Amino acid sequence: MLVAWADPRSEIRVDTAPVADTGLAIEVEDLVKTYASGDVQVQALKGVSLEVRRGEMVAIMGASGSGKTTLLNCISGLDTFDSGVVRIGGVDLKTLSDKQKTSYRAHNMGFVFQTYNLLPVLSAVENVELPLVVSGVDARQARRLALQALDRVGLAGRANNRPGQLSGGQRQRVTIARSLVNDPEIVWADEPTGALDSKTADEIISLMEQMNREHGQTFVIVTHDAGVGRRCDRLVTMTDGEISGEERKS
Repeated sequence: MLVAWADPRSEIRVDTAPVADTGLAIEVEDLVKTYASGDVQVQALKGVSLEVRRGEMVAIMGASGSGKTTLLNCISGLDTFDSGVVRIGGVDLKTLSDKQKTSYRAHNMGFVFQTYNLLPVLSAVENVELPLVVSGVDARQARRLALQALDRVGLAGRANNRPGQLSGGQRQRVTIARSLVNDPEIVWADEPTGALDSKTADEIISLMEQMNREHGQTFVIVTHDAGVGRRCDRLVTMTDGEISGEERKS
């Protein structure tokens, strides 16, 4: 028997075999990713396996080139992989077309990047509502949700400011508001504090902890900052494309 998985705001349907509720948000099995660099093949991921429970905050750490950002990009559907299995909420990413993956990301995932990725010509609220508008949400509804998201990150009073009129910490708060505006199941963060001073970085991680605690969203955070790693439920260390260690918060 097949069951239909469908996002209520999308016409895209994915037929997948029924799976038991394991409590897992992310399941990764034997993930392999190889890049071509000229005539050389570089194996960025060497059979990585990982499970993340719903509502868990997981930090992924490692030296530059260890594969941590590649892992995040592959398991979030931003990049392809050579072999292995990635299931998000029980859905096998390899069963989805590019269009279906894009729709699933838009409706069920949020992204936070070190470089903010804000459009400089748009105000804070326009940047936050952009993913909703692009995915077809009514303009008035998108604006209401964007204002609510800005209020959640303490920037309701800056809704009409453009990124150039905001500090680095405020720009990252706008990015977090944008990542939360669709009430995602999973938030992916790639070096979210990398461009911030220590005080502002602490505020941003505290905000993520608050969102995780209050809304039960799953966070996967790639970071080089051991302090960030220690504040997550679990710290996963990568070395040369493999998971070399795991540590849970006591």
